[in-house]
Amino acid sequence: MIDLHSHILPGLDDGPDHIEASVALARAAATAGTATLVATPHIRGDYPFDPARILPAVEELNARLVGEGISLEVVPGGEVSITSLLEIDDSTLDAVRLGGGPYVLVESPYTHTGELLERTLFEAQIRGLRPLLAHPERSPCFLGDLDRMERVVDRGVLSSVTAGSMAGRFGKPVYDFTVLLFERGLVHDVASDAHGAERRPPGLLAGFERLDEDLPGLLDQADWFTRAAPGAILRGEELPPRPDAPGRRRRGFGRLVASLGRRGG
Repeated sequence: MIDLHSHILPGLDDGPDHIEASVALARAAATAGTATLVATPHIRGDYPFDPARILPAVEELNARLVGEGISLEVVPGGEVSITSLLEIDDSTLDAVRLGGGPYVLVESPYTHTGELLERTLFEAQIRGLRPLLAHPERSPCFLGDLDRMERVVDRGVLSSVTAGSMAGRFGKPVYDFTVLLFERGLVHDVASDAHGAERRPPGLLAGFERLDEDLPGLLDQADWFTRAAPGAILRGEELPPRPDAPGRRRRGFGRLVASLGRRGG
């Protein structure tokens, strides 16, 4: 599997403090079935490191993993905040593109934002970038506002849902909205957003197993979300044809849409 979102590099953000913890995270990811893990440290004002440090850190960690016999490749990237995306220059941006291609992982804001979000995403597209939104299901900008999410996706922005949201680790409102996003075909990737071997651990399939209880058939589609689609993203390609969105098992769908799909609801 391919995991496009992790905080595995030591000493750059709120991920591991030292390389031994990074190795432990990598080992846990490999054990969970991940073969490629993209290092996406936060690119935002509260972590003021030089993004040029990312590639050397990735190379050092990969060398260490080879020495440890861990079958996992780490690939450079970054999780860019909206404000940083506005300010970042092209040379710095090159250091945080996913695998060096046109896609860039954009952090969905943890506070409400107005039109700044859409304007920044679309300006990034004009610059030739392909934004991939990280954890939109956990962002106040989208949670409870299905229409806004649909408009952003309709404009060509992709979305990456956190496996922990699928497993219910961030509470019922996030879980319910995640179900709705899959049901509406608004998810293009599933990633771990791992921060450590035990704290926010890696692993993708547990989320599918949990969500399959409410969306039967989703587990059978895990390969598209964890290998086919993220593989195309790393190669800078268009996504392959997606499988049909699974239907909900439970009743009460209309009530959930009314409560979660209402703007600001």
